[in-house]
Amino acid sequence: MNSHWQRQRQPDDVPTPVAVAVSDFCRRAKSPATPTEVREALALLSEADDFRVRTLTDGEPAATPLGPFAVVDVLQGTDPSLAAVRQGCGYYDVVQALARLHEEKRPPAPAPAPEIPSFATPAPRAGIPAPVPAKPEKAPRTAGETLQQRIAPRKRAAPELAPPESDYDESEAPSFLKRDLPKPRGRFTRLDAPRTSLQELTRASGKEALEAALESHEHRFALLKSFAQQYNGARGELSLVELEGVLRAHGLMEAMETRERTAILAAFTDQRGAAGRVSWALGLSPSELNQLEAKLGISREVEELRERFRREALTARNLTQRLDLLGREKYLADLGIKKRFTDMLRRELEVLVRDELPGAKTLAQLAETVARKQGAPSELVLRALERLGVAEGLRKRTSDDSPHSTP
Repeated sequence: MNSHWQRQRQPDDVPTPVAVAVSDFCRRAKSPATPTEVREALALLSEADDFRVRTLTDGEPAATPLGPFAVVDVLQGTDPSLAAVRQGCGYYDVVQALARLHEEKRPPAPAPAPEIPSFATPAPRAGIPAPVPAKPEKAPRTAGETLQQRIAPRKRAAPELAPPESDYDESEAPSFLKRDLPKPRGRFTRLDAPRTSLQELTRASGKEALEAALESHEHRFALLKSFAQQYNGARGELSLVELEGVLRAHGLMEAMETRERTAILAAFTDQRGAAGRVSWALGLSPSELNQLEAKLGISREVEELRERFRREALTARNLTQRLDLLGREKYLADLGIKKRFTDMLRRELEVLVRDELPGAKTLAQLAETVARKQGAPSELVLRALERLGVAEGLRKRTSDDSPHSTP
């Protein structure tokens, strides 16, 4: 066990891309690890094994769970299933502690000897006579020079500086240009696939591709968005008119329209006539939805569905349902009946509270009495009175000084 678990390099020397790849592999193998643990495990491998690590991490885990030390164990020849069992029983925790212990017991590397400059005269080479040191020249004595003048410090003349060269060429100066970095490459590089001409869709192979795409797209706009990433139109981007022409040429337009008609009518039924929610459910903008309705000729059917749900909202018999619809302002505005609905509900609530007003001392008590008789939550009744602007007048008539409830 000790032979494989000794460091071959320092954790900081592990290349970052290799450490990131192992960390991602461990996450996919359901045993995420910290960056420190990943680097400590990869320090058990030499630099020559990094390509084997990348080969393993580029694929999917053969077993789970697998941590960073399990990855090293698999690279040493252990079966992935056995490594997963060792990972689960805590085997690699002992391995990690053992690797740290080996590192602590390893004697420190000797420090390099400092380079001390030597001023000694180098030894003479064989066959070459050693140079004879020149004797220092004595200053010539001047006649009449006294002893004091001879022992006094002598002044040295300043050396003449060479004049600066006037023919200096700045173009010969070294230039430090920014290095041209290579374009990113590798497993994380994303390149757009080359687009094919629209003529490919007009062939028999194009019909097969369209038939397969029709099964996974509910309408032509989704089909256009998918095929625009693969094919070019006559003038650049693939247009809706060109796609519709290809569908007609292959005889697939009728199947596309049937699929669209079914999807739109079903969505209006599921969303109870709300056009905004239908657009969101189908991944269409409001203008695209109106365009599809016009092309399919189903505007009348859609309007009949919306009218049916308008009548249901306006003629609901249960007070709880009507109070609940009052809070769905966007839905009522989508159906175009928001004002009509609020006016009808206001008049109805005024009639209901009129009979109970004499015996009520507070607005909350009045709302609770009406709610009990109608089988509705009192909080919804009180909130509806405040939202419809009826609460203030009732509060004055009941001498209610209680704070307003939140609408």
